[in-house]
Formats: sequence, C-alpha cells, structure tokens
Amino acid sequence: MKKITTDHAITRWDLFAESYANNHGDEGDLHKKVLLNPVIFQMIGSLQNKRLLDAGCGEGYLSRLLSEEGAIVTSVDFSERMIEIAKERTPEHMNIHYYHGNCEELNFLPDVSFDVIVSNMVMQDLANFNKACAEMYRLLVTGGMFVFSILHPCFITPNSDWERTPEGKKLYRKVGNYFAEGVYEQPYGEPENVYFFHRTLTTYINTLVDIGFRIDRIVEPTISKEMLAKHPEFADALISPNFIVFKLIK
Repeated sequence: MKKITTDHAITRWDLFAESYANNHGDEGDLHKKVLLNPVIFQMIGSLQNKRLLDAGCGEGYLSRLLSEEGAIVTSVDFSERMIEIAKERTPEHMNIHYYHGNCEELNFLPDVSFDVIVSNMVMQDLANFNKACAEMYRLLVTGGMFVFSILHPCFITPNSDWERTPEGKKLYRKVGNYFAEGVYEQPYGEPENVYFFHRTLTTYINTLVDIGFRIDRIVEPTISKEMLAKHPEFADALISPNFIVFKLIK
C-alpha cells in the first residue's frame, strides 16, 4: 500500500476546490459561521494594523473578514485552485496577498514576519504536523499569537459515527480507533473523499509544547441558546464537540 503524503491530500483538495468554495459564503460554511468564527475572533482580539498570516486560507472568506477588522493579511493555501478562487472573490481594495504554498514549508516567507497566525481547519490535512508548527513558530514574532482549529481528535476519530434513535435523532457519538494515528479518508469531498491525518490530543499538545509554544487557551466550541434557536440542526453541538480551537503564544 502506498504511503499517503500531503501531496496526495493536495491533489484531492484541488479536485474538491470548486464544490468546497460553492458551499462558502461571506462567513464561510454554516459550521464555521455558527461554531468556529465566534471563537476565533474572540481569541485574537483587536487586529488593527497587525501583520497576519492566514495559513491555509481556502477560498479566502476568513482572510477577507480579518482584513475588514484592520489586519494586514497574507494568505497561503496548498491548493492552487483554491488560491485562484480566493483571488477572484477578493476585492482589490482589500490588498490581501495570496500565495500558493504548503504550510509545512513556507520558505518564501521571512522569519519573524507576523504578529498573528490563524489556521482554520487545516492542520488535520497535513501529514507533518511537527514541521507545520515549526514553520508557524519561525514566522511569528516573539510574543506573537497562533490560533488554529481542527476536527476534535477525541470525538472525530477513524470510523466514528453517531448512535441514533430509530427516528434518526442523534443520541451520542460512537468513538473508536482513537490511538490509531495515521491517514484516513474523511467522508467529505468530491469526486473523491479528502484525506485527514488523525492524531491524538497528546500528540497535538506535546508537539506544540516541544516546539516552544505556550498554550494560552483551548476552546471546544458549542452553540449558544440564541444560535440554537436559529439553527436547531446544531443541537448535536451540545452533546459532543466537533472542533477544538487552540490559542498559543510564542
């Protein structure tokens, strides 16, 4: 069996880029709008004139929101097609600088060049988490902030699924193979499922600490009563978290 690398993941994301982008509006898709965006923006605080890297920008919705908050935004993505779409969707006055690049190796960006790095639902798509985090550390100024979100590794595991009533109501999440770190196909994407690289929470945290980051905050996003009233289909976010968001300081 061939070894699956980030290059294989890139190939599938290039194929999926168009459909993925079509599912994203000004605030991303519904999961990002309801669960992730509020946490990310609360963590990063004021962005006026901050030099910011959107590491894995996708079709660029978050880059545009961050620019509107006053950040000086540089954006990279490993999918060349995704970068093309991001450029097409971004008004010229925003002056966001988009680059095609893999977060595991961003040699074209100079050391200590960013005050803030945000990486939204990207790190699970990379084969070498250690290398990607080392790059984020290299690019940040001392005291700089790295905020990233991923699928929650304790609950979104290989072959995890929901236990449901006969009527289809979600009761609890069935979790298995938590310690089976490696690459798996995620039931998401077209024409082929995209890859995700599963790691334990221990691996994520110890890697970050070993590189030199200080963990400032960890949030498992859930849904507010106000949002639940608008989006009752997100009631499962009160049962178990789909995502986890880290705030780190160099």
